[in-house]
Amino acid sequence: MTRRLIACGLLVLASVTACGTRTPENAAQTLPTASTSSSTPSSTDSSAAPAPDNPGAADQAVKRCDSTTLKGEVAPTDAGAGNRYGRFIVTNSGTVPCTLNGYSGFQLENASGVVPTKLERKADPGPSQMTLAPGGKAAANLHWNVVPAGGEPVEGPCQPEPPKASAIPPNETAPLSVPWTLGPVCSGGHIEISAFYAA
Repeated sequence: MTRRLIACGLLVLASVTACGTRTPENAAQTLPTASTSSSTPSSTDSSAAPAPDNPGAADQAVKRCDSTTLKGEVAPTDAGAGNRYGRFIVTNSGTVPCTLNGYSGFQLENASGVVPTKLERKADPGPSQMTLAPGGKAAANLHWNVVPAGGEPVEGPCQPEPPKASAIPPNETAPLSVPWTLGPVCSGGHIEISAFYAA
């Protein structure tokens, strides 16, 4: 009986050793390993996030050029066979940039008031958005003639000679005064004008 109990005890002990005891060799195989993933976002995730809009960007919008900012002049460029060509040049005399896009109004004047002016817009070049930095310039091409037409006198000036013109910048209502030193404009004051372009 005693031998049987000892044999059973040895058998139980051997079974426990084989099935339940962890050794340094099998410990790594039976224990789960810890996860190496990090809970913090990767650098790729953080860089993919969109950058926030610049606060106050709407307040920094560039305003249109107007008559308080622009200074104007008319410079002749060519002449021949009764035709005259020039450029109406405006300069941003302000301290901040301003935008310009389109055609200028243009009315010849003298001391008595308006001088007949028929302005015709030409499509070359057409309107184009531009930003004039302080001191920046833009120009519009002008074309007129000095040959009397219709009932205009052939002796003397065909029309009253204007010393100046009132020019209204695009999308504005207040004019700026521009000197005119290029003589009378015939055909009832007919002037062709292009849109402004960078000069």
